[in-house]
Amino acid sequence: MAKAKPGKKTPPATGQIRIIGGQWRGRKLPVLHSEGLRPTTDRIKETLFNWLMFDIRDRRCLDLFAGSGSLGFEALSRHATEVVLVEKDATVAAQLKRNLATLPAAPGTVVQADAEQYLQQAAQPFDLVFLDPPFHKELLPTVCALLEANGWLSDGALIYIEREQGLALPALPANWRLYKDKHAGQVSYQLYQREQM
Repeated sequence: MAKAKPGKKTPPATGQIRIIGGQWRGRKLPVLHSEGLRPTTDRIKETLFNWLMFDIRDRRCLDLFAGSGSLGFEALSRHATEVVLVEKDATVAAQLKRNLATLPAAPGTVVQADAEQYLQQAAQPFDLVFLDPPFHKELLPTVCALLEANGWLSDGALIYIEREQGLALPALPANWRLYKDKHAGQVSYQLYQREQM
């Protein structure tokens, strides 16, 4: 087997995600394989966006652990007024930017940042937040608390949480009410609505 030449890295293999609804329905976007990257399956995505059918158009959305961008791009396709995709990994964030550039006039922004650090800054409230963190990192308790404490959520905001099946649900802000709850394979996912304190 031939050895790679010194100094030359083999580019990571790519997969793809598919936008399943809206103006770019059927569009496929490349995804870099990266440790911990786990795009939301089409089956779960279809259920989620059926739940959100009347809650995306003209809403501000935050995809906090963007990864493949599967959820954020889906929201853009369905006429969200703005989507911010936050991704810690610089290589993955660069791919998100390339994919975003292929979607004409999409009102999206990619921010390369750690989610917890991002939530420490001054906030402009979002109407819909996607939380699909890497599994087995226990990131949900902190980011949920920061979203509520630092003014990231509008009144009535919807918060989607995707986590590994069997993981105990972290303590959530007292004013988040469970709206929808489902399981698929090794994944558990819920939709919450924020009520005014």
